[in-house]
Amino acid sequence: MAALNIAFETPDTTPQPRPSGGRPIDLVHLARQTGGDKALEAEVLALFARQARESVTQLATLKTASRAELAHKLAGAAKGVGAFEVARCAEAIEATPANAAAVAAFAKAVIDADNFIVGLTR
Repeated sequence: MAALNIAFETPDTTPQPRPSGGRPIDLVHLARQTGGDKALEAEVLALFARQARESVTQLATLKTASRAELAHKLAGAAKGVGAFEVARCAEAIEATPANAAAVAAFAKAVIDADNFIVGLTR
């Protein structure tokens, strides 16, 4: 249950240097959000990855208002785990839900984050 709270609470997104560099998941941010609990990090990342993968499929079938609403939720979840590129792309969909390029960029960011998460669990 704690994983759900962390994944969906308002994250600490104050501007700070990103020690994780260009990685799809900012592991330093994630560690701050989870108090350094590695098991909780893994659980939160698994929940986020599943939600993000499902959303790629859902976005293609939704009308613009529903697409913007889903994108808003995904942006918050992505910020919570440190997937800032996914969050940026979700915010672009929220701003212009009919923009096919924004949806494609979001799908790419989700794939990159998902591949990174899979790599962490090997």
